[in-house]
Formats: sequence, C-alpha cells, structure tokens
Amino acid sequence: MIVFVINKHGKPLMPCKPRKARLLLKEKKAKIVSRNPFGIQLLYETNSYTQEVKIGIDLGAKYVGIAITSEDKVLAKGEVELRQDVKSAIDTRRTYRRSRRNRKTRYRKPRFQNRTRGKRWLPPSIQSRVENTFFWIDKFCDLVPNPKLTMEVSKFDVQKMIDPAIQGVAYQEGQTYGYHDVRYFVLARDHYTCQVCKKKGKILNTHHIIYRTHGGSNRADNLITVCTDCHTHDNHQRGNILWKWMVEGKRLPQYKEGPFMNIVRKRVFTKYPHARITYGSVTTPKRKALELEKTHANDAIAISGISSIKENAKTTFKIKQFRKKKRSLHEATARKGRKSKNITSKRNEKNKKYLKGFYLNDKVRLYEKTGYITGFTGTSGAYVKSIDGDYIIMPNKSYKQVSLKKLTQISHHNNWQFEYKAFG
Repeated sequence: MIVFVINKHGKPLMPCKPRKARLLLKEKKAKIVSRNPFGIQLLYETNSYTQEVKIGIDLGAKYVGIAITSEDKVLAKGEVELRQDVKSAIDTRRTYRRSRRNRKTRYRKPRFQNRTRGKRWLPPSIQSRVENTFFWIDKFCDLVPNPKLTMEVSKFDVQKMIDPAIQGVAYQEGQTYGYHDVRYFVLARDHYTCQVCKKKGKILNTHHIIYRTHGGSNRADNLITVCTDCHTHDNHQRGNILWKWMVEGKRLPQYKEGPFMNIVRKRVFTKYPHARITYGSVTTPKRKALELEKTHANDAIAISGISSIKENAKTTFKIKQFRKKKRSLHEATARKGRKSKNITSKRNEKNKKYLKGFYLNDKVRLYEKTGYITGFTGTSGAYVKSIDGDYIIMPNKSYKQVSLKKLTQISHHNNWQFEYKAFG
C-alpha cells in the first residue's frame, strides 16, 4: 500500500509509504485530500523531483486491471469491477412505468426530446462501463507525476469466434441462414438431442435458459433443445434442473464482450491519443517472463512495460460500484392499494437511505469482518455484504439481518467501494 502525494500547489509528487504519511500528518505538515485511494497534500514548499512512472491498463468488459510502476518497483496494483446490472435496472423501470400508466395515478406527460440520440450515442449499459473505465484511468493518472500510459486493447471478429472457417459472403449470412426459423437452427445445432437426458428420437421443444419472465430473449444463444419428457412444469420449478440452469449460470457460448471491446477500442484511440497501445499476444509472454500469475492486476503490471520486479506491492486494491438509488416512485405494488393516500410521493421503508446514524454503503465492522451496508430492515436492522457480495451474518444463524448495535462504523462511502487486500 502506498500513499499518493501532491505538493502545496496541487501538483502530483512521487507516492510515499504509509509510515512517512503518518508522520507528516502527525506533525501537521500535510492534510488528507483523498481517502479512496488515500492521498495527502503537503503544507510546505518542497522540490519537484520525480521519477519515471508508468501506468498499465488491462481493459475488459467486466474487470479493468490497473498497475502503477516505477523503474523496477510495483507501487500499486488492483482491479475495478464494472456494473453489469444496468440493463436489468432499466428493464425493471420500463415495466414499472408501463404498469403505472394502466392505473389511476399520477402521470407526467412524455418528454419526447429525451429520446433523441446523438452520433456517439451508446446503450446505457455500455455507456456506464465506458465512463467508469475512463473515470478511474483519469483518476490514477492525476495522482502521479507525468505518467506514461500503456493500454491493452483487442480487436474481435465475433463471427470468426463463432465459426473459425467463415469467409467471403458468409459474413453477410447469420447463424440461422438456410433454416426455416430459429427453432430449427437450435435443433440442428444441438444435433436433435435432448440436453437433459441426452437421448435422440423424442419429440423436441426449445427451452429458454433464462426464462422470459426473468428477462430472457428469444435469441438462439438463449435457447436449448429439450424433449417433452424433460420439458415439464415440475422441471421449471424452483430447485429443479431447468431452474438450476438459469440460476447456476448454464450458458451457451456468449459473444457480448467482443463488440463491447471493439467499441471501447475506438474511444480509447480518441480519448488517449498519446497512450501506448499493446495487445494480448504481447502481454502474455511478458507476464510469464515476470513469473506472475494470471490476474487482471498482474496483466496490468506486464502491460506497463516493467522489465523486472525487485519490489512488488504487498496489497492489491479492489474497486466496485454500489447502486444506492432505488426507484421508489416506480414500485411494482400500486400505491392505491395502500393505507396512505396517493397525494404525495413517499419513500418506501425498504428504500431508506439512512437509519440511526448509518447510511447505505457505509463501511462497517461486524464480527471481526469488514463489509458494506446494502439495505435496512425494520427499525434497527441492516444487511451487510463484503466487497465480493457475500452476506456477513451472525454466527450460527441463517437469516441475513443484523442488528445495528452490532455494527462499528469505519467510514462513510458514496457510490464506490474501495478495499485493500493483502496477499502472499
């Protein structure tokens, strides 16, 4: 772990060790300007001697690896986890608003000007990931002096990923070309074999891996062949095989990351024209030569261009976005069915932002573990999760609620979770 430093005039200096930062703060020679990541500002004049600093960025659709190196030292490394729930949140909002229009309740006139799209418009799910990626790249670049930025980008041919032998006019013909409809393509792709009992010669249906009621599509990559003996009402119920496929993540090969990375690649060239660009075929041999394991952070170290490592960071950071706002205005339960009249918009109890001095996403300690408050319940309870998404519960208990009296507040967070983890 390092502490980022800026001088009296706001210009970045070389990072220092935590011990030195503690002494400067104790002697009132510095003040805290940032906690995540931790940074201080000097309150006295100093020289501006700096060393060469390199930043490596391993771009990805779900995780972004970041590493800061100088000479033969790894100053900091970690990863940013990008949001994957934007599309489902927008779908939920659309459903709630559509149902609200069919009720006798408040209604605003449609704002058609909100539907105009510019030339560089992106779907919200992609726009969120692009903006968050660039936000953290800019954040770390502003914390160190004159960084040399190196980024790994990739160009994907999705159709060649599906069919390596594709060429010529075949690029203009989709997967279902030559088939009567998607159903016949799915049956042929699965060799007319039930994917549950693995038997042929039965009457076959196409099954949605992710149910349509849960947002599943009618595309071929969400359909699978199942015989009528296995495609039953009972097998669709919670806990049975077809349900488990959806919950446990049974998927056909997905190719969403390729188009996303192609989009990011174009915007990287525009936003960072002076950045050095590299590719995965170059990164992998470098990482192996440095004798590093395969992780996003270690890939970023190799991408930065460091030739040898004499001093590696003892900790790695993880950054994750937390969605604090909940749409209490567009709830599934109609307000006309409640006891309180629908005169003013009232926030539902489950959507509280704070309770008895605790706020959503506050970092707390519970039973010698650290986690973040993800919600409140009742008048004195909360839900606490680790940064990895695991509930922290009371010993020998199965329910997830914990009493606020058991929590010790560490720090107040906004929409980001930032945590250091020791390793090795």
